[in-house]
Amino acid sequence: MDSLSNSGLSAAERHDLGIIAGTMVPADGELGMPGADDPAILADIEKSIGRDLPLIREALAAIGRKADGAFAGLDRDRREALVNDWYKSGGAAAVMLGRLVLGAYYRDDRVLVALGLEARAPFPKGYLLEQGDWSLLDPVRGRAPLWRDDRAALSGER
Repeated sequence: MDSLSNSGLSAAERHDLGIIAGTMVPADGELGMPGADDPAILADIEKSIGRDLPLIREALAAIGRKADGAFAGLDRDRREALVNDWYKSGGAAAVMLGRLVLGAYYRDDRVLVALGLEARAPFPKGYLLEQGDWSLLDPVRGRAPLWRDDRAALSGER
């Protein structure tokens, strides 16, 4: 019987998650970017599963079924095509798997540095953003509110 990790995944599920994560975000040696199957990133993915464990298990099982249990044995192109095909109809499990993998990947300091960003939290220093064209919001500002304003009713005004 597989032992369970702190994430709640069995050893087999952790193995599958690593292969799937590495397929979703492969390493790029030229750019110096690790894949999402890097041990540190994979540990962050597992640590972040929390209450989403049922959806992650659903995603792993669905991908395994789609590959007839042989996902790890497929070549990279076939694994990537299978994940992309499954993702289109994977529903909430697909969204959660994508969010989980990408969230952990872009939290990794090595990835941030490779992208030319400082490996730091945005607060308290913040980041400078290029100013855009604020007039693009004019149609939204001119639109009627999408909510009912109950402030007058709550204050007794009519």
